[in-house]
Amino acid sequence: MDTQLKPHIPIWVKLAYTAFIAVLVPIYLTNYGPSNFVYLCDLALFLTLAAVWMENPLLAGIPAVGIFLPQMFWCIDFLCGLFGFFPLAMTEYMFDPNFELHLRALSLFHGWLPFFLLWLVLRLGYDHRSFVAWWAISWAAMFVAFFFLPATKDPHNPKLPYNVNYVYGLDEPQAWIADWAWFTLILLAVPLLFTLPTHVVFKKLIRPVDSLMR
Repeated sequence: MDTQLKPHIPIWVKLAYTAFIAVLVPIYLTNYGPSNFVYLCDLALFLTLAAVWMENPLLAGIPAVGIFLPQMFWCIDFLCGLFGFFPLAMTEYMFDPNFELHLRALSLFHGWLPFFLLWLVLRLGYDHRSFVAWWAISWAAMFVAFFFLPATKDPHNPKLPYNVNYVYGLDEPQAWIADWAWFTLILLAVPLLFTLPTHVVFKKLIRPVDSLMR
């Protein structure tokens, strides 16, 4: 019997992940609005949902190569936050009692999603086209954030996402160079500093997709 015909992803994994998305989406929509899903990490959630059901290496590889390294920084900052300091200032909100506990609990996906995606690509193989595909997706999301979403917090709706994907600065909008110059730097930095190193490591350490299987 050809064992390659057996499902790669257990059904309980598919159902558990789908249940998480079914809980997260309406809560995020209610609290943050639809613009929250322009964040690259949130886009990765939906690509992962498609990947687990379709068992498609490309759909798994795209978010894996895109968010693995940035989310490792999130994990480091969160672990440091357990001891009271935040070297990267990425996870202070996770310890802020002004944020509802259930929202902070949902945000823990930043910590486990990169490892889940790594598990997926280890099972399915790594499709080398993932790098270019994520590059295109991330640029599209950043262009939307820069041209259509707010740069600063709305005092009337403080939960509304702003400076999405850091297109105006790190954390808060920066003021030391022109907005377009910063945006250009971010467009270059995301693929070259975060996605490309992950792509190189994945190509070296994870088996490529067998073209006879797909």
